Amino acid sequence: MMENRLTTKISMTSKIFSILFFLSGYMAVQAQQPLRRAFQPAGVTYKIPYGNNPTAGHYVQAKDAKIYYEVYGKGQPVVLLHGGLFGSTVEMTDFIEKLKANHLVIAISTRGHGKSELGTEPLTLEQRANDAMAVINAVTKDSVIVIGFSDGGYSAYQLGAMYPNRVKKMVVMGAGELRPGWREFNFTARQAMDFDKAFIEQQLKLMPEPNRLEEMFAGVRNCYNKLTVSKDLLGSIKCPVLVMAGDRDDGNPVERVVSAARYIPKHQICIIPNTGHGCFLENFEAAWASILPFLKK
Repeated sequence: MMENRLTTKISMTSKIFSILFFLSGYMAVQAQQPLRRAFQPAGVTYKIPYGNNPTAGHYVQAKDAKIYYEVYGKGQPVVLLHGGLFGSTVEMTDFIEKLKANHLVIAISTRGHGKSELGTEPLTLEQRANDAMAVINAVTKDSVIVIGFSDGGYSAYQLGAMYPNRVKKMVVMGAGELRPGWREFNFTARQAMDFDKAFIEQQLKLMPEPNRLEEMFAGVRNCYNKLTVSKDLLGSIKCPVLVMAGDRDDGNPVERVVSAARYIPKHQICIIPNTGHGCFLENFEAAWASILPFLKK
């Protein structure tokens, strides 16, 4: 009788463990569902959920906010800084895929974006640079290469200026000279939802404080409406910088990109024809063909 009860208990325990194993596997698969970038074309799919990959994700405390980042590969460290508002780590997929074979790739989710907290202090470029440096210090003591797009490009400029001993070289895309009044930054979260509802809803699910989405948009607006990016900042950058843009970027004209580049003592300029603000997203092959020699030099 005792033997039968013991056999029954073992059988039930085995079934419970089987169910738990199945559920854990199911939850892991759910956690790694593919993400999409903003305005992603219908024919594009991403297998790895960069920006929400539990096998590569980490957090670091950067003053008033926890910043989320992912690490891939080994070698010379490369930091990836995505764009703002519609920006996310998944937009850097092609760079991660190319770089992780021979580099230590550090992909940062900007505060208020993806899984990073927004914090309580006003958004500034200095804050963005310090967030990035908090992540860099958590991962490596080496100097790094930085690749930044749009908001991430402006953050890269600031990072290079503030931490010259830690930034070896930079690639900056879609970030030209800027002064208050040159461009009006007034985009709202409601407008973003109208433009790409699927992307914004995806981001809300990732955000630790989704109720603060409009607050994040307001913080970015306030930052950029008052921001000056010109000779004082750009002229202080010591490392080589490849400045890149699309020739059809309406909000970031080529003239301002070239002007910004020429303030940087060790600059190179690359203009990708027939592309807009997201030049590397529209023609990655052309962008990579210019970036790779710069990284190797």
